[in-house]
Formats: sequence, structure tokens, C-alpha cells
Amino acid sequence: MSDLDDRLLAAHARDDRRALVTLYTEAGISANNLDASCFYLTHAYIFALEMGHGDTDALHARLAAHGRV
Repeated sequence: MSDLDDRLLAAHARDDRRALVTLYTEAGISANNLDASCFYLTHAYIFALEMGHGDTDALHARLAAHGRV
């Protein structure tokens, strides 16, 4: 996951919140266990909420399905 980590760090450095939603969602989908997945998806959800991103509802639903919100 080092390429993804590098892209996440670069997006943070640029304060590119749209990219952060995408990248944290990608990390959540590719995580190898539920806790890690929800950790990343929570980050995606928070950035999505802050910017009114179109994926906000889908991220919320995914987290809610696992009892995380």
C-alpha cells in the first residue's frame, strides 16, 4: 500500500480534499480487515462532510452498515 500512502501524503501536503476523499475511500476498499476499512472510510467521510462532496451519503451508508456512525 506504499503507493497509496505516498498519494495520501501528497494530497495532504496540497490540502487537496477532493483527492483525500477519493484516496481514503480507495484505502477503505482495499484494506484487509473491517476495522482498517472503517478507519479509512471514516476519514473519507469527514473530508466529504467538510466539503459537501457527492459521496457523503454513500460513505455514511457504508459506515452505518457496519455500525460505525
